Amino acid sequence: MSNGIITTQDGTKIFYKDWGPENAQPVVFHHGWPLSADDWDNQMLFFLAQGYRVIAHDRRGHGRSDQTDSGNDMNTYAADVAELAKALDLRNAIHIGHSTGGGEVARYVAHAEPGRVAKAVLMGAVPPIMLQTDANPEGLPKSVFDGFRSALAANRAQFFIDVPAGPFYGFNRPGAKVSQGLIDNWWRQGMAGGAKAQYDCITAFSETDFTEDLKAITVPVLLLHGEDDQVVPIDDSAHKAIKLLKHGTLKTYPGLSHGMFATHPEQINSDLLAFAKA
Repeated sequence: MSNGIITTQDGTKIFYKDWGPENAQPVVFHHGWPLSADDWDNQMLFFLAQGYRVIAHDRRGHGRSDQTDSGNDMNTYAADVAELAKALDLRNAIHIGHSTGGGEVARYVAHAEPGRVAKAVLMGAVPPIMLQTDANPEGLPKSVFDGFRSALAANRAQFFIDVPAGPFYGFNRPGAKVSQGLIDNWWRQGMAGGAKAQYDCITAFSETDFTEDLKAITVPVLLLHGEDDQVVPIDDSAHKAIKLLKHGTLKTYPGLSHGMFATHPEQINSDLLAFAKA
């Protein structure tokens, strides 16, 4: 097991974890906003135990990577992934992305070098596009994301308690089994990143249109989405994305939240493993 740093072409240092046999099939995990590679601890340990090589990186501006004040956009995020894949010589990899990380996966996989990617998973993912536009009238109004930016700028520490304590894990639902550990870990990860990068990333995850990326992907893609996702509503994401993919499979989970892989890891890990082996 190891971790390390790569330096991208623009000089940004990207932190990554790389565990398991070098010659095993790689499974690469892409985290959501505003978190880090640590969000995938459960899944990395699970896939490592199944004999896979597991990799996760902190997106630029997040976690232990450089707190960049520029380049916080989907094209740069995907370019960073391409540099990581080249540096670690990742081939025939399965890329799994949650939320913002699902957008990153879609953009990267659509343009990846031949042989680099075997399959992809988009979980609670933002594609095709979150923002309400003339072409996407069902999307969320810009005022929602302006609210995110205002809350982050005003009191990031409190905002990063309110999100996981409420909609992210569905802990605001009646009868929810609340995990203070998950809330605290979300806060810990979020506060480790850079405020400017996280502020910019709200635009990246909400306004980027992944329609053409989804159409261009030729490898099998599994879409997993909680039907009670309050952060990335399923009707304007997975239900649209599945129609754009050449080889897509959609699985939805009644009652589960945006952070379902943390609240229900046994169920999600089983489905991820079945797709990896298929």
